[in-house]
Amino acid sequence: MPERYYTRNCEISPGTPWPEGMQRVALGVEYNGYDFRGFQVQPGGVPTVQDYLQKALSKVACEPVTLVCAGRTDAGVHATGQVVHFDTQASRPDKAWVLGARPHLPNGVGVRWARTVPNDFHARFSAHSRAYRYLLSDADARPALLHDQVTWVRHKLDVDAMVIAAQYLVGTHDFTSYRAAQCQAHSPVRTVEHLHLSRRGDLIILEIKANAFLHHMVRNIVGVLLEVGRGARPVTWPADVLAARQRSAAAATARPNGLYLVAVDYENRFALERGNPGPLFLVDPVGALAARAGGSKND
Repeated sequence: MPERYYTRNCEISPGTPWPEGMQRVALGVEYNGYDFRGFQVQPGGVPTVQDYLQKALSKVACEPVTLVCAGRTDAGVHATGQVVHFDTQASRPDKAWVLGARPHLPNGVGVRWARTVPNDFHARFSAHSRAYRYLLSDADARPALLHDQVTWVRHKLDVDAMVIAAQYLVGTHDFTSYRAAQCQAHSPVRTVEHLHLSRRGDLIILEIKANAFLHHMVRNIVGVLLEVGRGARPVTWPADVLAARQRSAAAATARPNGLYLVAVDYENRFALERGNPGPLFLVDPVGALAARAGGSKND
């Protein structure tokens, strides 16, 4: 068996040495992605969520902190349930990471909870599934207050038709047609556990849960369902797009500002906090939107 080596934040498997005094800490993070160029640190000093978090946590730890996340989000994409972890020699109460990071973070980034976890926890590789919500508005006028958090469409949407169309994407499929051309995933096969839509007046909520997601997969799914919702395509079109296995067969990629990473699932033994997936004004747990799928404008 090859010798295993430890590096900070690495995936720990049997036989990997664990440094004395090292702790692994998981955090639940939320952010408004509008002012950031995505989650991941980038060259050139552009503002990213990871850069702000690492600088804030380094001040609390009194040592350099680097971290990894459950799912990298693009520029303009938000999160209420992002999970990250980092390794540190600093010994701090869990609450200290939350309170200590707060004054060093911009208003658009917050730490919701912290937990010291077993060293075999990994924010990305230990995740069983992830859930996203996408918020749409077909109000008569463009929303001013939530312009950076909801995607506005200029035409009324038939949510009942979108609900039917969405079911063609549930299950295990090759999602080549629904991933970005620059996607680097080794396999395009993903398993969608559920895809629900619900109308609340002028607000339409799409929720999707899967074992993992491809680059732009959710936004490309939304783009296809929007074509169905406005009557330009039949409810069976998402299945035709799947079968084509070509990105050019799908619709335009939906805008990022309506997209939220709301939940990441792990084994219960890690005892991570599970708060309201949100966004703040949506109190429904993940999966509960099915009971209110579709619906009229007056729901």
